[in-house]
Amino acid sequence: MSTIDTEILPNGLPLHRIAVAGTRALTLLVAFDAGARTERPEENGMAHFLEHLVFKGGEKYPTYRDVNEAAERIGAVLNAYTSHDLVAFHITCRAEVAPQAADLLTDFVARPAIDPVELDRERGVVVQEIARSHDQPSMLAENLIDEALFGEHPLGRPVLGSAEHLRETFTREGIVAFRARRWSPRRGAAFAVGNLSALDGQLRELFARFPSIEEPEPFEPAPSRRPSVLVSERDSNQSHLRISYRPPIDVSDPTQRAALTIYSTLLGGSMGSRLFDEIREQRGLAYSVSSFPHAYADAAVLQLSAGLESGKCLEAYRRMREIVVELRERGPTRAEVDRARAYAAGARAIAFENSGAVARYAAQQAVVYRESVDPDRALALLDAVSFDDVAEVARGIEDSPAVACVGPHAAADFQ
Repeated sequence: MSTIDTEILPNGLPLHRIAVAGTRALTLLVAFDAGARTERPEENGMAHFLEHLVFKGGEKYPTYRDVNEAAERIGAVLNAYTSHDLVAFHITCRAEVAPQAADLLTDFVARPAIDPVELDRERGVVVQEIARSHDQPSMLAENLIDEALFGEHPLGRPVLGSAEHLRETFTREGIVAFRARRWSPRRGAAFAVGNLSALDGQLRELFARFPSIEEPEPFEPAPSRRPSVLVSERDSNQSHLRISYRPPIDVSDPTQRAALTIYSTLLGGSMGSRLFDEIREQRGLAYSVSSFPHAYADAAVLQLSAGLESGKCLEAYRRMREIVVELRERGPTRAEVDRARAYAAGARAIAFENSGAVARYAAQQAVVYRESVDPDRALALLDAVSFDDVAEVARGIEDSPAVACVGPHAAADFQ
């Protein structure tokens, strides 16, 4: 059982301490409701670019070299991520150096210099990152399926943004303004997860470095379902296929999100799943096939993915859709629901052996859903999913998905 303590700091930032028994490690993480879906059209890519820039230094550690060397001196690992949902920064270290790790993280994240010279230098780095994503068919397919599912809505735009924005639009003033508008402690959260033995009241003082900012305006709600087909034609022997559905579940209900996870697991989330068994093992149509569920704050997505020989793409596409229809019309079996439930809960329990995984889960729970951060509750929710819960999810998935593909195909092939 995890021991959890939560307090609200004077700046409005919730601070969650999650003690995990039997580990020598500690992860400190801070996250804000400032992901790509909160950007204005001209700001697309700014949330991710800002993530890069804060690593260039703060007040106590004024340069990127100071930040990197300080982390290495205490044997800690720094990282960050930006999604449509949020932006998060984290450091994982031995418990004994927790105060130094907290000092470092809160210095450059809460008090970033955003130096103009470093800003201009980093533009080129992120432009290269964008170019790499366009050169990698699997990453391009991920961007295309978001656009096919959500259109011009912020959820349909790439998290990395465009090279044009990086080169021509983003200014230091605009980036600072975005941070001041979106990085509100009232729509964020801080976490200390793992071995808390070396932490004391100093943690409150350090996370209080984040300035108090009024709660930002709500982001634009997810659009109604309007799926399309998008294809990036490439002369290639390999195709990267994505099929996405909008399951009509209530994403504010954690029991329904858990049921979607179990459904996705039996559909394509394991080696015993229907997609893996038939598309790969029985038919040999794909070297990689899977399904993945995701719940934004106001919309659920079920994505099917396949990487395969181009000559087999259309057969696989048709059969993947047929399997979803079969599950809707005939339902899953009790045996596969039982197996998927055990597999999903087991995989989650194994992941939670890592303090960083617990911290990332807690950030999603607190910032996106405003729910309990207890990892034990996550396992209990999966264990409690019934056969009828999964069958209801299956019945609700209509055969009108968004489709994206990178390969030698045309959009008409998928109509």
